[in-house]
Amino acid sequence: MKISTKGRYSFRMMIDLAQHYNEGFIALKDISARQNISKKYLEQIIPFLNRSNLLNANKGHMGGYQLARHPSEITVREILESAEGSLAPVSCMDNTPNLCNNVEECIALPIYKGLYDVIIKYLDGITLQDVIDNQSLSCEYYI
Repeated sequence: MKISTKGRYSFRMMIDLAQHYNEGFIALKDISARQNISKKYLEQIIPFLNRSNLLNANKGHMGGYQLARHPSEITVREILESAEGSLAPVSCMDNTPNLCNNVEECIALPIYKGLYDVIIKYLDGITLQDVIDNQSLSCEYYI
C-alpha cells in the first residue's frame, strides 16, 4: 500500500486542525501556511473529508474549518480512507463480494486479507489525539 499525496496532505490537515481544536474555525490560509501545502490543494481535499463527516465548515468573516468530532474520536483509518478510498492491498479486494474470476482458486488471497486486517487494525488503533499527544515519539511506539 502506498499513500498518495492526497492522503498524506489530508492527514496533515487533520493533524493541524486537531492541534488547534479549541480555537474554533481555522482559516484554510492558516493551515496552508503552517503545513506548507498550497491552499488550492487543500481546497481539493476538503470535499473528501466533508463527505466522510470529518469536518465542519463555516463561511464568512470568521469562517474556516474545524474537526466534526473530538480528535480522540477520529482515527487515522477514517482520514486515509476518505482520501484514498479503499486501503486494500490488492484491487480485487475493493468489492464485496470479491468479483475476481480466480477468487476460489487464489492461494495468495489469504495473505492479502491478512495484510489488510493488520493495516486496518493498526490504523483504527490510532486517533488524531494519539498523534498529537505522542508527536515527539518515534513511529515504533504505535507498532
